[in-house]
Amino acid sequence: MSAATLVIQTAFLGDVVLTTPLLSALSARHGPVDVVTTPVAAPLLETHPAVRTVIPYEKRGRDRGWAGLRRLGGRLKSERYERAYLPHRSLRTATLALLARIPSRIGFSGPWSFLYTDSRPKSRTGHEADRLLALANEAPGAYAPHLRPTPADEGAAAALVAEPFVALAPGSIWGSKRWPYYAALAAKLAAHVQVVVIGGKDDLELGAEIVAAVGPPALGGRVVSACGRLTLRESAALIGRATALVTNDSAPLHLATAMGTPVVALFGPTVTEFGFGPMRAGDVALGVDGLLCRPCSSHGPPQCPLGHHRCMRELTVAAVFAAIEDMGALRRRR
Repeated sequence: MSAATLVIQTAFLGDVVLTTPLLSALSARHGPVDVVTTPVAAPLLETHPAVRTVIPYEKRGRDRGWAGLRRLGGRLKSERYERAYLPHRSLRTATLALLARIPSRIGFSGPWSFLYTDSRPKSRTGHEADRLLALANEAPGAYAPHLRPTPADEGAAAALVAEPFVALAPGSIWGSKRWPYYAALAAKLAAHVQVVVIGGKDDLELGAEIVAAVGPPALGGRVVSACGRLTLRESAALIGRATALVTNDSAPLHLATAMGTPVVALFGPTVTEFGFGPMRAGDVALGVDGLLCRPCSSHGPPQCPLGHHRCMRELTVAAVFAAIEDMGALRRRR
C-alpha cells in the first residue's frame, strides 16, 4: 500500500535534518510519508518514525539528466501519491513532482512555483526548521528536529569511546566557515575531558592534525579522531553521546540539535539571522561582532573575499572554551 504523501527534499544534509519536523507534522496528519532525498541523507531518514520509504535521487548517477528525472518521475507516478510537499525551491524538485502527476503539489513561492498547485510565502525570519514546518501550517516549535539511530548505530558509537567526551566538528564544504583553531582548543580541552573529532572521509586530514597537536592516544593523548570511521547514522549516534559539540555553521550543528546534544556553534561569514543557528535553550552561537564585511554570503565562500578571514581568526580559543565550560560540558556525565 502506498503512502498518500510524498516529500521531496534534495538540498544539503543540514536542510534534510531540519525538514524532520515537517515530516513529523505530516505523518501525524496523514500517516507515514515517503521521502525523495539525496543518497547521502537517505540513511538518516530510513529509520525516522515519520517515514515509510526513502527514495534516493541520484542526480549524479543513475538519475542523471532529463532522462533520469523522467524515469524517477514515472516511478513516483506509479505510487499514485495524493499530495507532495516541496520544501526545496528548485526547478528539478518542481519538475519531478509534476512528472509524477501528483494532484496536490505544495511548495514555497518562488521562480518555479507556477509548477505547484499551492504556493505559500516563506518567512524571512525565524529558524529554518520552523519556516519549513509552516509549509504544513504548523506553529513554530510544534515539532522539533529528530533522528533515530538504530541500536547497532548506538553500539558502534559506544565502541569508539566509552568515557564522557566533548565532540569537535572542524569540517565544512565551505572553506571560509572553518574555524582555524580546533587543534589549540582540543589541546586545552584534553586537560579536562576526552575529546572526539567528528567528520567524514573528507575530514581525515583535519582529524589527524588535531590528534597530532595533542598527541596520539597510545602516548596518553586524550583526543580520538572518528573521521571516516563511522557511517552517517553512527556519527549521529556518537554526537548524541557527547556532553557538547563544537561545530562550524555546518551539518553537524543540526545533527546535534536532532540528537539533543548541547551545541557551541561558531559563525564567521554567515550569521544566525539566516535561520540556521542552534535552536535549543542553553545552546550557544559565537561570532565576531562589528565587522562591516560580515556576513559576506548566504553560504560562506571557499575563501575570505578580503583575504583576512577576521570573522574566524578573531574568534578566540579562550572564548570558545569559556562557552563550553559555562554550559557545564566539562563536568556533565551523559
